[in-house]
Amino acid sequence: MAFTFSTRTETARIVDPDGAAIDRPIEIRTNPITGRTSRITFSRGMENEPGTQRLPDPPPDSRATSECPFCHPQLERQTPRLASSLDAGERLVQGESVLFPNLFPYAAYSAVSLFDRRHFVEIGTADPATYRDSLVNCRNYLECVCNQDPEARHLAITQNHLPSAGGSLLHPHLQVHADRVPANHLRFLRQRADAHLAATGSYLFSDYLEQEKADGRRMIGRCGRWYWLAAYAPEGFYELWALLPGITSLFELSAADWSDLARGIINAQKFYRRLNRNGYNLGLLAIAGDHRSLELRLVMLARSNYAPWVRNDHTGFEVMLGDMATFSPPEETARRARAFWA
Repeated sequence: MAFTFSTRTETARIVDPDGAAIDRPIEIRTNPITGRTSRITFSRGMENEPGTQRLPDPPPDSRATSECPFCHPQLERQTPRLASSLDAGERLVQGESVLFPNLFPYAAYSAVSLFDRRHFVEIGTADPATYRDSLVNCRNYLECVCNQDPEARHLAITQNHLPSAGGSLLHPHLQVHADRVPANHLRFLRQRADAHLAATGSYLFSDYLEQEKADGRRMIGRCGRWYWLAAYAPEGFYELWALLPGITSLFELSAADWSDLARGIINAQKFYRRLNRNGYNLGLLAIAGDHRSLELRLVMLARSNYAPWVRNDHTGFEVMLGDMATFSPPEETARRARAFWA
């Protein structure tokens, strides 16, 4: 089953201040997986956006360790403890990572997994081993949850790096969620993956990956079994995907798979750092139990910089019309990112 990579170009004609007629192209792309459209507004790339000429300075509270509940010695007395019903102890520890419940949960099971003892870690400078430990800690927590409550099978590991990406605390951490009610993206992806498997007998993301590999323009590189590529119809700036073909469960990953995923995440951060971007979001979604159609995919995208007088990356167009408008073609994103996977 071939995927359709649909692109339509519209042209806006304007007359510049000198009286010359200028055509401004807008490329409208349709996501082959979701059917959602996004727009490449090339002319926005010519704007002099404040705060992106260089990497912004560290946040003003980047050294405020005594006020951070995730730093020692506050950690033990200011963070909550896991419920005894999970049979996992008060907190989960994996290497330097400490996991505990989210004080402000988003799901029936919602936790925070620290991945560094330092209060603030600049983008692209973390030790991949600390990310690996935090990811494995998330995996262990989710396994405890699924053993205790098999109906809470809709799983997610996310990250908000810096307040511009929604982060409330600077101290580096991941969020991990499990719920009986699927979020919109999980529900839609499950439906799409189920339909594709029923129609073709093969996996959705595996088939998508093979078509992208044949094209090549958006492929970036590999870390172990993970394939990294630029999203064809990005719904965020410099959106990257990591696909693990054939694997549908977080609990099937080997130690090497987690290490390779952490290495790829740091590669992506280094790429964003080269672009003078300091904020990003990350998400890894999965469905536990007997579900076996949705393969693992990690998504990363850059957000507005956390710096004074920097505008948000979501305008009224994105919020009210629902189409993301970026300015960098995914093929160019992939070309610039490949050096970090070389």
